[in-house]
Amino acid sequence: MSAAGEDVGACDWWPTAGRSESPNQDARPAGMQPELIVVHAISLPPGEFGGPHVEALFHNRLDPAAHPFFAGIRDLRVSAHVFIDRAGRATQFVPFSRRAWHAGVSAWRGRERCNDFSIGIELEGDDHTPFTAVQYAELAALIRWLREHFPAIAADALAGHSDIAPGRKTDPGPCFDWDRLHALLGEPRAIAPW
Repeated sequence: MSAAGEDVGACDWWPTAGRSESPNQDARPAGMQPELIVVHAISLPPGEFGGPHVEALFHNRLDPAAHPFFAGIRDLRVSAHVFIDRAGRATQFVPFSRRAWHAGVSAWRGRERCNDFSIGIELEGDDHTPFTAVQYAELAALIRWLREHFPAIAADALAGHSDIAPGRKTDPGPCFDWDRLHALLGEPRAIAPW
């Protein structure tokens, strides 16, 4: 049940996001609810923004001939719950009650398999480019909505992909301004061991 007493299934889709349901999802373990929000960054091809490539990746339709980089990731089966592009437009790919395939080998505060209990949010970006003001605003709005509808997500249950997969992942990267996000959320930045 959500904070408002709603069935969690009624909170599966963020009302302001477009929908493009990915086949790359499955059921969470029995009784498992979202407890963690993981922020990612993605650009396809690397360092390029715009275009249909992220959606194609999440639908297993990425054309390996469209760019040399795509041949190396053609067999990936990945997704995220929500993708926020540079203009702040959100698209949801996986219902929140289901498991998106975004974290890979991961651990948070001693718990492995973060996909089981997390919500993955991809921002269109990379390690070298500042994110846009509208991306931060949309991300903050989504985090507030998720915390309202999924009370098991504590205020300090917010991490980057690099926090849950250190040494393997760098995103959302050094250009992501955590202090700016926490200011938009109206809270101090929580510094917690992962």
